[in-house]
Amino acid sequence: MRYLANNEQLIQRMADSYPMRRAAQLVVSLMYRTKSLAREQGLHEMTPERFKSFISMFKNNVKQELEGVKKELKDKKN
Repeated sequence: MRYLANNEQLIQRMADSYPMRRAAQLVVSLMYRTKSLAREQGLHEMTPERFKSFISMFKNNVKQELEGVKKELKDKKN
């Protein structure tokens, strides 16, 4: 395992691969979406109920993004 973790060529090839780049794009996209949602929802005044609501919305957004990616991958295969 250490060999794989310390293998610079392998890590560079993985970083340049489409799945890794796409995963990074999704993370950044989710980060910006949640940041804008936090501003819209006024999460600086967070109560436990609002926090639960926010987490629920976040989970729904993640599910939607994953479904969209799955659909994209299926469309590319066909």
